[in-house]
Amino acid sequence: MICVRYNKTRGQPGRGTLEHVWRVFDGPKEYLAKNVKINVPSWGAKTGEDWSICCEGVIEVDRETSTITIGERTCSQK
Repeated sequence: MICVRYNKTRGQPGRGTLEHVWRVFDGPKEYLAKNVKINVPSWGAKTGEDWSICCEGVIEVDRETSTITIGERTCSQK
């Protein structure tokens, strides 16, 4: 499951710039991003003390624009 949450600590050391407003979790891996595109069905869920937008899919990272796109899994990725 992939979860997207607002980055409340953005701008602090190790937490990205002030523009890195999103935290994206894919299992144990965390990404900080300026932009997120969710191209699959999603739902809200309480994850710990915070709420997140959650979905199933695969992550594509564009480091040039600091954008994470979440898309559908292909048959070879299942």
